[in-house]
Amino acid sequence: GSRSANSQNLILHKTVKKHYLSLAKGAECQVTYIWIDYSGENLQCKTRTLNKEPTGIRDIPEWSASWMDGNLIEVTLVPVRMFRDPFTLDPDKLVLCEVLDSNRVPMGSNQRSQCAKVMEEVREFEPWFGMEQEYILFGLDGRPFGWAPQGSPFTRVNCAVGINQVYGRDICICHYKACLYAGVKICGTNAESLPSQWEFQVGPCEGTEMGDHLWTARYILHRVCEDFGVVASLDVKPIEDKLDTSGCHINFSTKEMRSEGGLQYIEEAIRRLSRRHSQHLRVYDPHGGADNMSRLTSQSSSTSSFHVFSTATSCRNVSVRIPGHVSRRGCGYFEDRRPAANCDPYNVMRTLVETCLLETCEENDDVEAS
Repeated sequence: GSRSANSQNLILHKTVKKHYLSLAKGAECQVTYIWIDYSGENLQCKTRTLNKEPTGIRDIPEWSASWMDGNLIEVTLVPVRMFRDPFTLDPDKLVLCEVLDSNRVPMGSNQRSQCAKVMEEVREFEPWFGMEQEYILFGLDGRPFGWAPQGSPFTRVNCAVGINQVYGRDICICHYKACLYAGVKICGTNAESLPSQWEFQVGPCEGTEMGDHLWTARYILHRVCEDFGVVASLDVKPIEDKLDTSGCHINFSTKEMRSEGGLQYIEEAIRRLSRRHSQHLRVYDPHGGADNMSRLTSQSSSTSSFHVFSTATSCRNVSVRIPGHVSRRGCGYFEDRRPAANCDPYNVMRTLVETCLLETCEENDDVEAS
């Protein structure tokens, strides 16, 4: 059937491809332009030839593309961050782009420029971010990768080892290596609680750099999965009948929080966050909070309640957590565990900074805090 043909095509395609990738290169450079589509969740790309290797982002010209959002319109791709290409190798590049309309206004799903304005306002605070991206692998048959038709019989455990405990470690390893080659600030990875569920961490990054590196890491993940014939899903509740969900926790600190006595600044930021719980949930997933409503049920040991803000030290089933080592040292960072796996990091960072560093926060949220 078509499923068998698909798997045969994948084997043939990848074996033959090695020959073409090994062909000698001239001075020309292939540049793959990457951008966020109209949904704010998916990525698109296309590639062009430059006569020589670009030395920086200024050497990469703008380009036009088609944009489908009900109507088909022409938009401009503006390069904002350049990486090495881990698929076709040096001197080829990946370049993340913003999408502008005919009046050079960013398209609605492209939130980077708004984030950049806010980051400029708080530059003296030196805001650092780290994000923890969870995802789950699916086969072409639509089932979680490696699972039997009746589901997964195994105990759920993070950081598991063994072929009867985890599926798809090849994806995790190859993605990690590809990100390091590209120059993405990937800093770790681990198996998550479901077999075929994984996580990678990106950071620390300052300002909009966080969003650039996370979106590029997502692109590389999807491309690696193409090579292996599986699908990486950032769906927040990938399997309906399971409590397990996928998030994208964000770690945040300022220069003051990282310095001696910084715990007081961390606690003040968390107090501010407690007053704006519902405002944050509206931007912590791409559907105005609908995704997180199904994810944040407080029914598992790692998620909090959608309706009630909570905080604690070390504990993981809360909205915002102070790590135990931060509490003991009296300085460091805090972790906001509410962002969904499919969140837009630019929106998350912007809202976090506005609340913690810019808002007067005199108005109370209509959501109970605990």
